[in-house]
Amino acid sequence: MQLLTCKWFPVNQEPRALIFFCHGYAIDCSTTFKDIAPKFAKEGFAVYGIEYEGHGRSGGLSVYIDNFDLLIDDVSSHFTKISEMGDNTKKKKFLMGESMGGAVVLLLHRNKPEFWDGGILIAPMCKIAEEMKPSRMVISMINMVTNLIPSWKSIIHGPDILNNAIKLPEKRQEIRANPNCYNGWPRMKTMSELFRISLDLENRLNEVTMPFIVLHGEDDKVTDKGGSKLLYEVALSNDKTLKLYPEMWHSLLFGEPPENSEIVFNDIVQWMQTRITTLQVKANNHDAKPQI
Repeated sequence: MQLLTCKWFPVNQEPRALIFFCHGYAIDCSTTFKDIAPKFAKEGFAVYGIEYEGHGRSGGLSVYIDNFDLLIDDVSSHFTKISEMGDNTKKKKFLMGESMGGAVVLLLHRNKPEFWDGGILIAPMCKIAEEMKPSRMVISMINMVTNLIPSWKSIIHGPDILNNAIKLPEKRQEIRANPNCYNGWPRMKTMSELFRISLDLENRLNEVTMPFIVLHGEDDKVTDKGGSKLLYEVALSNDKTLKLYPEMWHSLLFGEPPENSEIVFNDIVQWMQTRITTLQVKANNHDAKPQI
């Protein structure tokens, strides 16, 4: 099966660090990231992405996730291969994930706790809000249908995600008009996997040890900002930052007015710049020979 990958590079300079981007549910790398990735490249970062199976222009049944662990294996394999190529081994490696992509970032870190130099989590899917958790009866029904016909589209229709995720109407229309983005109801097995992964992450947020920044809109109705707060509170990482943005929604870099997205973008760049400098100083101090 073919999986589409994408990359953006700075012009006329060596990248000072690498960003590995994990997109959200039902979209692709280039749509919501097409204007942002070149901005990171202009700041001197190389950006790499991959479209998961069933997403964007990659192969597979649209937005069908049979096993989230296999999705993680695909992403990990691609990102690790890039990280180990040539001079990339000398560069700092930052994972960046939005929404479901935030869950991907946390699971990549769990698989290789010492490999990545930091995580940027944008409205991550890492906890199900209490008011959104389905009842036992609903869970039983979902499991029964999933076992029988896993690729069926959901029989439980919730609110329109795009209407709640993206503040600007013209940006919503851009997604709806893009054939590489999925606008239908989620498939039963996909729902089951997202529910499983969310519960698993919520119960193991204390295991996060890498440096990270988590960014969340105060008015987000898609992922629970309480999950971001919980991550910040319980993670074992000694270097963690929480940014909450009043009156902002779920899609912070794509769906907000430009002045809002610029605030978030600058916070991310500043966070990475500080960590690159800190990591380089630590490396230099480690390599320095004692003076006698």
